Amino acid sequence: MAGVWAAALGTAGVFALIIVIVWQIAATWRARMLASREQQYKELAQKYAQLLEDNVELHRRSIDELTQARQSIASMEKMMREIE
Repeated sequence: MAGVWAAALGTAGVFALIIVIVWQIAATWRARMLASREQQYKELAQKYAQLLEDNVELHRRSIDELTQARQSIASMEKMMREIE
């Protein structure tokens, strides 16, 4: 009878050990996936920040060009008025 109990406890212990090992492997895998996802979010945020900076620079250039065009048009209008 004691041998049966010993075998049952041994079997339960092995199953418990297997469950703990599988649980730890799953937890480690999940932690790695979360870390990988966080790194991807950081990279995406950096790309977005760079695109935003590029967009701001393009917008500034467009404003500068538009200002120059307005100044040229105003100068031409002034010359046309003086000629008349």
